[in-house]
Amino acid sequence: MSIKEEIQTVFQRDPAARSTLEIIFCYPGFHALVFHRIASAMWQNGFYFLARFISHIARFLTGIEIHPGAKIGKRFFIDHGLGVVIGETTEIGDDVTIYQGVTLGGTSTKKVKRHPTIGNRVVIGAGAKVLGNIMIGDDSRIGAGSVVVKDIPPDSTVVGIPGKIVKRKTKDREIMLEHKIPDIEGKLLDFAMRRIRAIEKRLNFEPSLSEEEREIEQLNKILTKNNNGIRDADRKR
Repeated sequence: MSIKEEIQTVFQRDPAARSTLEIIFCYPGFHALVFHRIASAMWQNGFYFLARFISHIARFLTGIEIHPGAKIGKRFFIDHGLGVVIGETTEIGDDVTIYQGVTLGGTSTKKVKRHPTIGNRVVIGAGAKVLGNIMIGDDSRIGAGSVVVKDIPPDSTVVGIPGKIVKRKTKDREIMLEHKIPDIEGKLLDFAMRRIRAIEKRLNFEPSLSEEEREIEQLNKILTKNNNGIRDADRKR
C-alpha cells in the first residue's frame, strides 16, 4: 500500500485534516502505520529484533503499540491513537477504523493464535477492548468502552461490559435489540430508592406520601418490573 493511499485514507475519515503536510507531520496514527509497514516487512523476512526495535521506537514517538507480527489490511485508520495496543497475532481487514485507547489483546500465554481477527469496514470506539482469538464480522461497530470476548456476527452494533449486540442488520431490515441496551439511569434510580427506604426504616420514619411522591413510587415499581423482565430475557437468551 502506498503512502499516497494512506494519506488519502486520513482525508476521507477525518474531516479535521486540512493538508497533506499536516497529516505527514501531525498525525500519530499515520506515523505508527508507516513504522508498522516497515517493521512488518522486517518481521516477515526473519529480522525479528530489528522489527521489534522499530515498533518500539514507533511506540515511544506515537504512544501507539503495534506488534510487527500483526497483519493489517488496506486503508487502516487510527484516529487520535494514544494508548492503542495491537497484539502479535491480530489480523485486521480492509477499511477498518479504530480510536484512542483501543486494545486488540490476547487471553492466552501459549504461542498460538491468541488475538482477535477484525473483519472489513469495522469501527472500534475509543477505549474498547477486544480480547482473545475471536472474530469481529464485517461492517460491525464496537461501542466506546466496550469489552468484547466473544465472536460478533457481521453488521452488528455492540456495547457494554461484557459486549452485547444491540443492533443487527440483515439483508432486508435493521433489528434493534432494545432489551440488550443497558438501562443505567433506571438502575441508579432503583438503587437510590432502595437506599432511601433503608434509611427511613432505620429511622422509623413513615412519611405521608404526596401526590408527586406517589407518582415517583409508582414509576420506581414500573422500572423495577422492567429491569426484572430484562434480566429474565437475558437469562433465557
